[in-house]
Amino acid sequence: MADTTSDKIPGPGPVRTSSPVAELPRQVRDELGRRLRRNRRAFRADDVQVVERPLLRRAVGASALGNCMEWFDFGVYSYLAATIGKVFFPGASPGAQVISSFATFAAAFVVRPLGGLVFGPLGDRVGRQKVLATTMIMMALGTFAIGLIPSYATIGIAAPILLLLARMVQGFSTGGEYGGATTFVAEYSPDRRRGFLSSWLDFGTFVGYALGSALVTVLNLLLTDQQMLTWGWRLPFLIAGPLGVIGLYMRLKLEESPAFQQQLDEHERELAQESAGGELKGIVTRHWRPLLICMGLVLLYNVTNYMVTGFLPTYQTETLHRSSGSADLLVLIGMVWIVVLITFIGRLSDRIGRRPVYGVSAAAMILLAVPSFQLIKADGTWPPVLGVLILSTLLACFAAPSAATLPALFPTAVRYAAMGIGFNIAVAAFGGTTPLVTEALVNVTGDDLMPAYYLMLAGAMGLVTVRFLPESAQVPLNGSRPMVGSHAEQRELITTSKELYAASLRKTSAR
Repeated sequence: MADTTSDKIPGPGPVRTSSPVAELPRQVRDELGRRLRRNRRAFRADDVQVVERPLLRRAVGASALGNCMEWFDFGVYSYLAATIGKVFFPGASPGAQVISSFATFAAAFVVRPLGGLVFGPLGDRVGRQKVLATTMIMMALGTFAIGLIPSYATIGIAAPILLLLARMVQGFSTGGEYGGATTFVAEYSPDRRRGFLSSWLDFGTFVGYALGSALVTVLNLLLTDQQMLTWGWRLPFLIAGPLGVIGLYMRLKLEESPAFQQQLDEHERELAQESAGGELKGIVTRHWRPLLICMGLVLLYNVTNYMVTGFLPTYQTETLHRSSGSADLLVLIGMVWIVVLITFIGRLSDRIGRRPVYGVSAAAMILLAVPSFQLIKADGTWPPVLGVLILSTLLACFAAPSAATLPALFPTAVRYAAMGIGFNIAVAAFGGTTPLVTEALVNVTGDDLMPAYYLMLAGAMGLVTVRFLPESAQVPLNGSRPMVGSHAEQRELITTSKELYAASLRKTSAR
């Protein structure tokens, strides 16, 4: 990190002559004003953290790689759900095989809150970097192990039990992964660019899913059904081993985030001590409102996410009776589209705010879910492509601001632990169960638009959540110093703080 312990402003550079205060978003003025009143002075150089670009790039890249690996597995598992059902549940009917496969998929999400409860407080005590290195290697081992499990025909009931155990190892590690990765990247990102930089985390998510699904698509094209059942399905899982070693190496090279390195200000010390003591009850009682907001946004994002990534491939093959090749290719197109869009939407959320992006997208979900599935059901090539692109665009709008928005709901002292609770409970209850619930609803009702109605419900709940979401675009994280990307921005912020503080003194004297 750059040395900001002196009052001297290092380095030459232009200082803006126009009033910087007038250009600040309202939420930024309010937060800076609150901090200036508490400090009873304008900012000095040691009050503003300058993030070095090489460290920032390394932090974003290593965190995105972890998400990439995690979602490589999800892409593989989703595309191989029918095959896995035949390998591990051969005695069941085709519909029951798919449901059993999705039930095993959902089982990993049951233990995610437990992983969050363990890794979250640990990350607030010993540091984000150490915990993220641990979750990386656990994810890699769990995924690699799936590729080694013998089939039901070889070892009987032990096969699905081992599959379940491997999925639970994955789920436990993932419970500490996303909350930690979002916390880590958010704490490294300059305030003005947090939406853009954090969106690279979910960029890694969808790149991983696209790579996993592309690999399965290629295998389905190159291998016969019998070859896929015998050994082909194992190959994507075995690739996770080398990927995990690379990811572990990158994460071990990281420095701890600036927000964790710096001592928390006096306002946060008491809460930090409680977090170190594992006071999860205190987190829930003191931060119940942001926890509920976090869960509402995670519900909106992850129901859409697992509907598109986890359910849609099987929906097309089992309900619409399309070939696995065409179904896989259609969803892969959607994933590539998200990869193209996501960082642009992240940058947009920095400019117009997180609330407008979430709010407009949630309303669009309510209006467009049914038309999208009607297009997906239609014959021909282009209507299904258009339907998937609509859902993928909405998913990108939910994903892009999430890694910047969710950590900003909580103070530094409890951020990792609170994210571990809120995020993982919501994902376990609503995200990972989406393929299982929607498949069961379609089978019970016979209505192949049930997935669309499920998305509409998620959109409505998300719209209510946005009503209570505080705007955090360009705002310093609670419990952390303001973050900037250069010394020029540091000088500009100090000049702005002087103007703000002078204005507050004039208001006080006028009273």
